[in-house]
Amino acid sequence: MASTQHKVDTVIIPAAGLGTRFMPAAKSVPKEMLPVADTPTIQLIVEEAVAAGIKHIILITGRNKESIVDHFDYSFELETTLRSRGKIKEADALKAIADQVTITAVRQKFPGGLGHAVLAAYPIIGDRPAAVLLGDDLIFRENPQQKPAIQQLMDAYDQTGRGVIALMQVPRDQVFMYGAAEGTFEDGGKSRLMKISALVEKPPKGTEKTDQAVIGRYVLPPTIWKALRETKPGAGGEIQLTDALAALARTEGLYGYRFEGRRIDAGDKVGFIEAGLWYALHRPDLAPATRAMMQKLLKEIPE
Repeated sequence: MASTQHKVDTVIIPAAGLGTRFMPAAKSVPKEMLPVADTPTIQLIVEEAVAAGIKHIILITGRNKESIVDHFDYSFELETTLRSRGKIKEADALKAIADQVTITAVRQKFPGGLGHAVLAAYPIIGDRPAAVLLGDDLIFRENPQQKPAIQQLMDAYDQTGRGVIALMQVPRDQVFMYGAAEGTFEDGGKSRLMKISALVEKPPKGTEKTDQAVIGRYVLPPTIWKALRETKPGAGGEIQLTDALAALARTEGLYGYRFEGRRIDAGDKVGFIEAGLWYALHRPDLAPATRAMMQKLLKEIPE
């Protein structure tokens, strides 16, 4: 296996989408700021990166997304008010959000696809590797010992020296809803690491050749920037990250990693509700009341 020249120390989080699936709420509030229990979705994504040792995050934003950047800045007035009322724990929590990471915001000037959004970070990153986390994919740790999902991919990148994308096994008849990764798992299928032979974006039903779905976590090698610049726009004039990754798979090799963790699609309305419940049920301060509320509702509401 090849060794990497640079460690991954920067994460890109695309957050320029319009959030049309969450209208009318997303009309005035960025969908990334919609709370899972009491925590904005984007903060959960940032916390995953911070837990993996990341210190610099590049947010790719669009119009009317200023509140996302503001959320990770200091709020002196609010902190002072909380402390004056004796709410020290809450004030410290607000300060911790601003302390934990450096945020750089880059405006994606038009919706040119995920590849276009990632490429917008190049002037800041330069010819270095980077991780990408998509906000609709929440991946919760199932126990304190489990590494954050993006750290698992970063470790695989250090091991292979090649790009790594997150994989999740799904029923084959559901693969059409995802990007699909074809390839061979190492160590006779015992490893979580798969050498990718092909990527197919949402294969039509009946054409699936794999049960490995691509999930929104990527560790990209420095060669991705040239691949993205050479990727021609596809449908709708968009530059797709999948096309650039497929090119890397052909020219230098690409790996998938079947991560450990609980993935929930927060870009789906029911999935968003599930994320809130899962998060609350794993919070000691919220779990008892949440469990009692769920039991009460299930008794009161007929199927």
